[in-house]
Amino acid sequence: MSRRKKSFPCGHKGYGKICHRCAQEQTAWERKQQQKNAWEETFNKDPIDLRPFPKNVVLKAREILKGLANQQDYRSFYGKRLRHDRFIISIPVTRHYRLICRDHGSFLTPEAVVSHEDYNVCKPGQ
Repeated sequence: MSRRKKSFPCGHKGYGKICHRCAQEQTAWERKQQQKNAWEETFNKDPIDLRPFPKNVVLKAREILKGLANQQDYRSFYGKRLRHDRFIISIPVTRHYRLICRDHGSFLTPEAVVSHEDYNVCKPGQ
């Protein structure tokens, strides 16, 4: 006796009770959603908002923030004080992004991550 392919409601054809192709796509989609939700959850622990930035910038900024929280010197990240306000420190995150921190004497407070274009525009005297 020969088997006949059946047509599933999704439009695919095959043998069996369910469409395995759609089931595989569904599990892949669910796995991707779980990874996305886990990535979104990590932003709740950050001291500043890093959501609008690319993944590589977020990871590097978190590495710098972790070092600063452990009392590591900002100069080890190639940070420098600005000329117009010596209490503001600029730390390069990547080639195009900077982490702006404020010096409070014994500790640094991160304020924002800005793109290099925004950073150059907001500096006075340029």
